[in-house]
Amino acid sequence: MSPSDPAQPVQPAPPAPAQPAVAAPAPAQPDPTQPPAARTTGPQPPAAQHPLPPDVDLDDPRLFLNREMALLDFQWRVLEEAQDESNALLDRVKFLAIVASNLDEFFMVRVAGLRQQISAGFVDLPPDGLTPAEQLAAVRRTAERLARQARITLKEDLLPKLRAAGVHLLEYRELDDEQRAGVQKYFDEAVFPVLTPLAFDPGRPFPHISNLSLNLAISIRDPQGQERFARLKVPEAFPRLVTVRRPRVARALDGAPQGLCFVWLEQMIAANLQALFPGMEIVAAYPFQVTRDADFVIQELEADDLLETIEQGVRERRFRSVVRLTVTEDMPVKIRDILVENLGMDPKDVYALPAPLGLRSLMELHAVDRRDLKEPPFMPATPAALSPETGEGDIFATIRQQDILLHHPFDSFAPVVDFIERAARDPQVLAIKQTLYRVGRNSPVVEALLEAREHGKQVAVLVELKARFDEESNIGWARALEREGVHVIYGLVGLKTHCKIALVVRNEADRIRRYVHLSTGNYNTTTAQVYTDLGFFTCDEAIGADATDLFNYLTGYSAKTAYRKLLVAPINLRKGLEQLIEREIEHQEHGEQGHLIFKMNSLADKRMIQLLYRASQAGVKIDLLVRGICCLIPGIQGVSDNIRVTSIVGRFLEHSRIYYFRNGGSEAVYLGSADLMPRNLTRRVEVLFPVEDPVLVRHLRDEVLAVQLADNVKARRLLPTGVYERVQPHDDETRISSQAWLLARRAGARRS
Repeated sequence: MSPSDPAQPVQPAPPAPAQPAVAAPAPAQPDPTQPPAARTTGPQPPAAQHPLPPDVDLDDPRLFLNREMALLDFQWRVLEEAQDESNALLDRVKFLAIVASNLDEFFMVRVAGLRQQISAGFVDLPPDGLTPAEQLAAVRRTAERLARQARITLKEDLLPKLRAAGVHLLEYRELDDEQRAGVQKYFDEAVFPVLTPLAFDPGRPFPHISNLSLNLAISIRDPQGQERFARLKVPEAFPRLVTVRRPRVARALDGAPQGLCFVWLEQMIAANLQALFPGMEIVAAYPFQVTRDADFVIQELEADDLLETIEQGVRERRFRSVVRLTVTEDMPVKIRDILVENLGMDPKDVYALPAPLGLRSLMELHAVDRRDLKEPPFMPATPAALSPETGEGDIFATIRQQDILLHHPFDSFAPVVDFIERAARDPQVLAIKQTLYRVGRNSPVVEALLEAREHGKQVAVLVELKARFDEESNIGWARALEREGVHVIYGLVGLKTHCKIALVVRNEADRIRRYVHLSTGNYNTTTAQVYTDLGFFTCDEAIGADATDLFNYLTGYSAKTAYRKLLVAPINLRKGLEQLIEREIEHQEHGEQGHLIFKMNSLADKRMIQLLYRASQAGVKIDLLVRGICCLIPGIQGVSDNIRVTSIVGRFLEHSRIYYFRNGGSEAVYLGSADLMPRNLTRRVEVLFPVEDPVLVRHLRDEVLAVQLADNVKARRLLPTGVYERVQPHDDETRISSQAWLLARRAGARRS
């Protein structure tokens, strides 16, 4: 968005954000004196079960939710989207795949971390006071229930509805003769040559089993009647869901000529095991999956070459210690014991679940061409100032006239790519400096940086190699950039560079001018279509100078501790935010209505939570939009009764961070990459940047924050008991889904 008339100032906002014209008032905060409504999601350990004394100690563990359980609770909210019948059917399948993928990452990182703490005798307790062993026990119980409920949702809800819609995900035993013949041909010609059965006996050691690979544990009886064990890896080179002919009976029943039919790859392989073990009797085959510790630690001070160190760590990730073994419920104990013993794992980390395993593969089903079973596509808008039809066509001239705000995916990401591409080709541009965190496999942004180097520009890029699970992609781009002579930096020792910033230095007629793009999200054209993020163009002199200082800090040696406008972690971001919150408390104490609205992914930093408690105790109204982890407990009398916490999942992944301060009517808004987590404030390079144009401030307040606070369709409210309750509109309220509202708003703007 760009200001329609930047010369006209906007009057200070009222104490509370104005509601959109079409929106009903935001739902009232739950009354902490009333019992919470029944909840359908996974249980969270109740918080603040006992009344707290008036002079409560803000270090009291009862004032904090556990971080790991809060993260699992977020996965329950994602699962609710898979269960929500108002979502398109294949999008519900997508949410189920996301739950499975998130659980995989949770075990690879968070559970692995808990196990490491236990092994090291870690005694530094989190704010909630649970020991690592207590956390691990709670995680095991909740994760097992979550995984089981996901499979119940698939089998009892989604699969029957998919069949009714002409999409059949079949068991192998359900195939008719013609289908089996087609599957057999596919197995013989494509799959069979790739399979490698591995025996386990005194002469052959137990095979290495890579992280997240799907396997078959096979029980075989030889001609002498002795039972043997073999392992077979289900090859990842083939789709997990094998397309088969549509069954005739289904065509007659549902009359959907565009119907699709699939069978699980591992079931097809299990039905053809005799071809792999001729002369042997196949007793049974049982799927299993191993999850390993993926959170490798990098000893940067001792690493001669960080690039090679990261590369080695990614390779080793496949075979690190086992943190979870997932098996089907029908696997016999003796087979399970073979796996546990040879994987060197704790039997408590075995999860016996109904088949199928590895539900993240359901994303393949979401990819099928059935647009009628997905949310309708939309065309992102382009701000008028940047539109080829109505704009000047010169992005630099446009930025000189006004700051520009983009709200992805409702606004197109194309202007961001265009900004870098124009800079690469513009003969007046002298230098481009940029941070890259997660850019993806095919990146037009990186291609533009390579082109800039070809045109003789000075190009410096910080590629964050420690971006978890994107290391391989980033390593590839780092090597490509280095080959073209780009100055590539891999970050600072001990710090992960998470900020998103691009600086273009341009030689203009009267001066050297700096243009800056800052963002809450990555320079990734794919995720920009599915994550909500905010991007900001400016040529503000102070921000440009700060950007230069920031890159000098990242690429060289700098002990700078003061920035003009940017809040930079780990230098001044924590202190700056604390001062802004303290200022809001002072306004409240001097008779002004204090109001904070913070939108973020996660809130877990103890000091920040305690400061928000202090602000609430002072009477400051606090609205927190926290998508994922929230360790703060709202609604505690005398502590957090002025705090409301809302979580929204919805169609798009809420990823933007917005920090709004009413500031006595002279509103202040900061955007950026940082959540309120210890790692973001102390162990990462993060940036929060101010939005100062009154028109843009009003837009963020009224058309982003207020709309989300008014959401009564996708919003969940965190109760004082530590559980989430879905917000329900009152009879006289308009139903507001914030993301749908924003889509409709952009569509209306295009039509006008």
